[in-house]
Amino acid sequence: MEYADVLRRRQMVRSYTDEPVSDEALERIVSVVDRAPSAGFSQGYQVVVVTDPKLRQAAADVAEARYVELGFPRWIAQAPVHLWVATREQTYHERYAGQPVRDGWSEVPWPVPFWWFDAGALFMLLQLAALDQGLGTGVFSSVYTDELRALSDVIGLPEDVGLAGVITIGHEDRSKRMPIPPGAARRKPRDEIVTWRR
Repeated sequence: MEYADVLRRRQMVRSYTDEPVSDEALERIVSVVDRAPSAGFSQGYQVVVVTDPKLRQAAADVAEARYVELGFPRWIAQAPVHLWVATREQTYHERYAGQPVRDGWSEVPWPVPFWWFDAGALFMLLQLAALDQGLGTGVFSSVYTDELRALSDVIGLPEDVGLAGVITIGHEDRSKRMPIPPGAARRKPRDEIVTWRR
């Protein structure tokens, strides 16, 4: 698939068929971790591949409550694959501990928390790799600390590993597209996002 086609297909999928995802496709998708960028080559991110139906359902039980309250159908457990993307902040501190950086710092001050930045970059690479395999992807996470901890507990993430989010992967069921939520934001014109300094 051409890169332009992959980008065109990138959207939120919230309805999947029963068709399984092959192990070969999953291997190709997760192989992007070998090329994913990270600050100082810290590689503090982690990916947990979940295909177990009970774990997928447990995640859905935590994450879907708010969707259902708004009247939307359940979709998370329906996806045959979940990729849990997490990061460990301490890995970055360990990487730079004792390094002469500048101005007397023994470590960079981290005005940007690159553990989250790198997790986000990996997140998008995994989504694009799934699309390249002809699969649809969705995303779920939470802005609530208690929900994030409950989700992390579903697959047993250690306390020092933070969950960035989960990518659902499967074959899209195009007959059941999820409606756009009321009050959803419109896509901004490009010139509201991109500024040129020539």
